Amino acid sequence: MTTNLTKPISIKLLFAMLVVTIGAEVLLYLTRYSYLASTFYDAMMVSSFFVGLKLHPRISSSERFRLTKRQHVLKFTGAFLIFFLGSTIINMYSSNIFNDFNADYDQYVQDYTDMQMDVVEQKPTADDSETKAEPVSSFFEKVDAIGTDLYTDALAGLEEVWRLAYIILLLVVCKKLFPNRWASGKRDLFLMMALFLTSILFGIDHTLDSVEPWGVKIGAIVTFANMGLLFGLILLWTRSLWVTVLVHSLYDITATLSWYYLDSAVDLMALAMLIVHVFLLILEKLNRKRALQQLETADGVQAAE
Repeated sequence: MTTNLTKPISIKLLFAMLVVTIGAEVLLYLTRYSYLASTFYDAMMVSSFFVGLKLHPRISSSERFRLTKRQHVLKFTGAFLIFFLGSTIINMYSSNIFNDFNADYDQYVQDYTDMQMDVVEQKPTADDSETKAEPVSSFFEKVDAIGTDLYTDALAGLEEVWRLAYIILLLVVCKKLFPNRWASGKRDLFLMMALFLTSILFGIDHTLDSVEPWGVKIGAIVTFANMGLLFGLILLWTRSLWVTVLVHSLYDITATLSWYYLDSAVDLMALAMLIVHVFLLILEKLNRKRALQQLETADGVQAAE
C-alpha cells in the first residue's frame, strides 16, 4: 500500500494537496474571525472532491480482486457499523473523563438548536399578514435554518480527502528522510505514524474555529482525535476513500438530525445498516456456497471423463 501511496506526484497534484491540507488549516483558524473564511473553507471542501479523484486510485489499486456491487455495499455498511460502535465507546469515555468538554458541548448543541428552531418556528404577529400569506417563504426559512447544517455535514465527509493527502505527504517526507529503512521494506511504522499524526491534527482542527478554555479544548482534541483515528483505520481497512467519505458524511448528517428531530436518529440508522449488512452477508454466503457447489460438480464431471 505504501508503495502505491508514494508513487511520483506531479507538480499540479502536489500544489493541490498542499492547498487542501495547509490551506484548510489556515481557513479553519480564520473562520473564528470571518464568515468569508468559512465560505472559502466550504468551497475548498467542494474542490477537494476533484483532488480525491486523483488520490483514490493510490489507495485502492492494491486490491487484487474486483468487488461486486454487493461487496461494495457490505464494505460500506460494515464500515458504518464499526464507526458507530467505536464512536459510541469514544463518547462514553469522553463524557466520563472530560466533564468540562462534555458539558460545554451539550450546552452548545442545546443553544444552537434552540436558536435555529426559533427561526424555523417563529410565529407571525397580527401585523405579519404578508408572512402568513407566504408559505413558500416559510418553507425556505426552514431550508436555510436546517439545510445549511446538512449541507455542511455532507461536505464534512470530504475531510477524508484532507487526511489521505496528509498521509501521502508525510509518507513522501519519510521516504526522503529515511531512505535506508524505507528500502528495507519496514514501512508500516511510517504509515502508522502518519495515521497517528493526522488524527491529532483532526482533533486540533476541530478547535481552531472557536476560543474555549483549555479544559474544554483538551477534551475536544482528544475526543475528535480518537474519532479521526477511527476514520483513518476505516480508510486503511476498506482501502476506499469514497466509502470513508460516505460514512463520515452520513454519520454527521444523522447526528444533526438527532439534534433537531429524533434523538435516536444515529441509533436507528445503525440498526438499519445492521439489518442491511446481515441480509447482504447471508446472500453473499449463499452465493459463495452455490459457486463452490458448481465448481465441485464441474470437477466431478472432469474426473469422470
